[in-house]
Amino acid sequence: MDSVSNTVIIIETDTKVRNHVTSIMEFMGYTCIQANEPSDWRNRYDKVEHVMMIMLGNCGTAKQSLTVFRDIKSVDNYLPVILLHDTTDRKRFNQELDIGSITTVDIPLRHKQLETSLQQVQVYRETRHEDGSPRSMELFRSLGGNSKSIKKVRRMVDKVADTDANVLIMGDSGSGKEVVARNIHYQSSRRNKPFVPINCGAIPSDLLESELFGHEKGAFTGAITARQGRFEMAKGGTLFLDEIGDMSLNMQVKLLRVLQERTFERVGSNKSIVADVRIIAATHVDLEDAITTGRFREDLFYRLNVFPIEMPALQDRTDDLPMLISDLIERLQHEGNVGIKLTNAAIASLSEYQWPGNVRELANLIERLSILYPNGIVDVHDLPEKYQSKDILEQPDSVIETEFDADAQMRMPRLPKSGVDLRDHINSIEFSLIKQALDESNGVVAHAAKRLNMGRTTLVEKMRKLGMQRKEAASGN
Repeated sequence: MDSVSNTVIIIETDTKVRNHVTSIMEFMGYTCIQANEPSDWRNRYDKVEHVMMIMLGNCGTAKQSLTVFRDIKSVDNYLPVILLHDTTDRKRFNQELDIGSITTVDIPLRHKQLETSLQQVQVYRETRHEDGSPRSMELFRSLGGNSKSIKKVRRMVDKVADTDANVLIMGDSGSGKEVVARNIHYQSSRRNKPFVPINCGAIPSDLLESELFGHEKGAFTGAITARQGRFEMAKGGTLFLDEIGDMSLNMQVKLLRVLQERTFERVGSNKSIVADVRIIAATHVDLEDAITTGRFREDLFYRLNVFPIEMPALQDRTDDLPMLISDLIERLQHEGNVGIKLTNAAIASLSEYQWPGNVRELANLIERLSILYPNGIVDVHDLPEKYQSKDILEQPDSVIETEFDADAQMRMPRLPKSGVDLRDHINSIEFSLIKQALDESNGVVAHAAKRLNMGRTTLVEKMRKLGMQRKEAASGN
């Protein structure tokens, strides 16, 4: 872990606890700064170039802890906070601290719990831009690409994420609707609470009510114990209702009531439970057509369709294929699988395919190829027959011998069928590469310039032209 990102401020009035946490964190390679007086944390913070996180413990009273927490968030709303809870003290933190912090660890520290908590902080930081704003498109990379349609989806996600508006995602099966839903959740204020998906079309209608709302013991034959439903599991978070268009009319009525009243009851109970969830629904069905034919309720449609997002089919954005393939290969390697390379001919052939299964079908194909050709080079002849383009196969070998790698889509991009604004496209590529270099260099322009093999002043000028001027560049770092 580099010295720029491993500094931790420990706020704790109890000297024994403070030293206990410090000794363990320093043993794990972190640089610790102690703040024995809660009001002194800001002085410590201002003297350090970069703070990775704050570990917040006893500040005297619950009210003082809340005051310090609010002060931290006013200085840097995205600064990760871990709460230190003394297990010998029955007092707990209030709801605002529980929701706003990354997690809570018990004192005395236990290695497994602490390690898990630090991993949560690391994931949180890796999915944030330098200013702390969510880096969701890098986290869920199936939304990658430069096509107009996928850029529009990303813009829509950015706009709606940090609201509580119901979202309806429409698109073909396998096009990435759940990926969009997870992006919305991750960018929202509910990000630290559960994301709970349920496929409404995969569960028999007579069981769906129990799955959504839960049931009490003895509510029906086989209900030998009480059980929470998905609405309770998602409390404070997001409930993703996939394939909502396949839900029966009877269940649509019950769901509508919950959306209107924000309460529900378990099956077999008359006790109301508050539905504190954000609803995101998805469907491959044309709901407006289903309304016309009487298969979907119009009032439910308008409840769900507050903010519609349409996910494009893969065949409509085949110019994104090289980037998607690169991302899928990288993901397989990250999961411990072997990598593969595809020739430009193989990529060109895949671009001619219609992709009825969309991104899901592409992901399955790449995984299959990695099993068939581990650490190998996949040419058009190696693809399953239905993915082989006759026109590509008939081209001379000299045209198709070049390998494809992670940067091929930058060096030799395919021209979209709809054409392209070349200047805008080049600017977009430059912007993306410069931003990656800055992210990987922690915002230090001189280091980013080395990554891009250019002079620092040249990079600063390019950043200015692209509207990327920031304080690091201005200060000459």
